[in-house]
Amino acid sequence: MFVLKVNIMNIETHQSGETRIAEVISDDVLIKNPEEGLQLLADLYYQNFDKIIIKEQNICAEFFDLKTGIAGEILQKFSNYRVSLAIIGDFGKYESKSMKDFIYESNKGKRVNFVGSLEEALAKLP
Repeated sequence: MFVLKVNIMNIETHQSGETRIAEVISDDVLIKNPEEGLQLLADLYYQNFDKIIIKEQNICAEFFDLKTGIAGEILQKFSNYRVSLAIIGDFGKYESKSMKDFIYESNKGKRVNFVGSLEEALAKLP
């Protein structure tokens, strides 16, 4: 027997001038590996979204363990496509110095931001 698990997601569209921002809404883990990250990016990119907001809960826990390399691979793809990403979550729980440094450095730039709320995400992605 073949069982197919389909992740369900909705996209809320936000507009900032000419910029279309996709807010991904789902209860599922949508990104479990770099290929799924690229697929989500491509799906939204080809729907003319310039920026993407996703919640921490929609990304696998391994993403937040920098030793796996998943975060680096996924975020490199966003950088290559020049698509900005905001990840909403509670990042204070990560005790790893390397993860804290990674979040700090990411938030200094414009391509990837780790934020605590939708309002912060929209403010970082105008």
